[in-house]
This record gives sequence, C-alpha cells and structure tokens, in this order.
Amino acid sequence: MPSDDQRQDISESAANAIVTREGDRAVVRLDPDHPGFRDGAYRARRNAIAQIALDYERGAVVPDAPYVAEEHAVWREIWRELGPAHAKHACAEYRKYASLLDLPRDRIPQLEETSRRIRALSGFRLEPVAGLINSRDFLAALSNGVFLATQYIRHHSTPLYTPEPDVCHELAGHAAQLASPLFAELNREVGRAALRTDTDEQLQRLANIYWFTIEFGVLREEGQVKAYGAGLLSSFGELEAMSDARIEEMANWELMETQLYDVTQYQPVLFCAPSFEAMVEQLTRRLQRWPNAAN
Repeated sequence: MPSDDQRQDISESAANAIVTREGDRAVVRLDPDHPGFRDGAYRARRNAIAQIALDYERGAVVPDAPYVAEEHAVWREIWRELGPAHAKHACAEYRKYASLLDLPRDRIPQLEETSRRIRALSGFRLEPVAGLINSRDFLAALSNGVFLATQYIRHHSTPLYTPEPDVCHELAGHAAQLASPLFAELNREVGRAALRTDTDEQLQRLANIYWFTIEFGVLREEGQVKAYGAGLLSSFGELEAMSDARIEEMANWELMETQLYDVTQYQPVLFCAPSFEAMVEQLTRRLQRWPNAAN
C-alpha cells in the first residue's frame, strides 16, 4: 500500500487491474488482494467488459456490459447509502442535475443510455475505457467533451468498497456532474489546459487541480461545507469523513498544486470555495491561465 506521503497519478489504483491483450482477447489481471481475484465468473465478466472498450471505435454506440443480478444488487445497496448522504452533503448544483439525469437506482444503467442523457443536457458524452490510462490522455479527452469511463463494477462481496474506480464511481459521481453545463465546461477547460501542458511537473500540478476540485472539491453553501467532487459524491465513506478533513481555501493554488495525497485513504485535506459561483469563477480563471503561475 502506498504511504500517506506518496503522490499518486490520478489514473492509478492501489490494487491495480492490468489489462492486456492475448491475441485478440482482452485479459484483466487482478491483484491477488482484489476482492474478485478468486471469482472465476467475475473475472470472465471483467474480461468481456474490457473487450468492449478495446474493440470500441470512438463515436460509436457503446455496447452494453454483461451485468448480472448480484451486481445490480450492489448498485441498489450503494444507493441506499448514497441517497441520504447526497441529501445531506451534496451541493445544490449536483442535486439539481442528478434529479434531471434521473438514473435508475434499481439496476446499473448502461454507459450508452447514461451518455445519451448527459449529451442532451450538456453536450458531454461517455466513452468506455478498458482500465487505467495515463493522466495526459484522460485529461486531454475532456477538451473534446469526452469522459473516458469504466464499465466494470466492484465485486459483490464488498459492495461499499472498491480498490479501483468502477462504474459506480463514474455514474454516481461524474455523470450528474457532467450533466451540468457549468461543470461540463469546467471539465472542458481542464482538457484544454492539458493540451497546453508540456512537462511532467506541469502535468502533475494539473492532475492535482483536477483531484482537489473535480474529484474532491467542496464549497460553502448556506453556511455549510458541501461536496461537488465526484470522488466524494460516489463514496458514502468519503462523505461521512468530510467533517474530519482539514479545510484549505481553494484559492491557495500553490498548496493545491503541490499537496501530496493517497488514493487509498479518505482524503485528509479538502480545498473549499466560498460559494458555487466563486468556485466556477476561480477554477475557470486558473485553468485559462494555465500553465502560467496563478498570480
């Protein structure tokens, strides 16, 4: 497990699932500590879902993933926890677009049906990715209004825990965020900034901005700290742990861009904007100046 002071690339995971090709077949190699490592049926579905992404042609209709009943049950259990947590902790903009997006909570929605709903609201679309990709490719895709999303779901034995971002993170966290035209434009700005990024140091700084805003951003609303980041909004545990985090001001860009973080732990440091409007204004300004210094 990485130490608390180890900076992680945003596309890394503590229990990596490595996707490889064997001839024409996609093979997902799970870490021995992964909850699904010894489940042959689960691993076969992971391979089939990875195959969808590897065979996918950009702009085409996304094929359905072969979810089974126990995986739909995981989705329902997650929402039994997340529903009340969102009512308590999610910012108003997220709640508004989650309601408009109206994803089913009794089954896992397919990527294509979710993408169509998002596209109608903000113009963004979802496209499948087989597994972990590098930060530059992931962030650059955002400039074209494309969010590269996983389709696999966590193992049913651990419904409230996953060692890697899965479809629950993508849809419960990012989908409603991307349905908002304002959030969608912020994601595009991140992508445009990535295209202007030349060095690895700049890329890590930009990845930090993405991590502490789009993934784990918070803001003040009606006197309370509310979540707008997808990493927070897709995790009941992260939402409950927000009150224990050290809160820093979002405008402290130098601290944000160099703050170390560990993807395997609840986030001990969160960056807070004074309001939703201030978050949009400050983040847009920072990204449009990129890679120049904040001040």
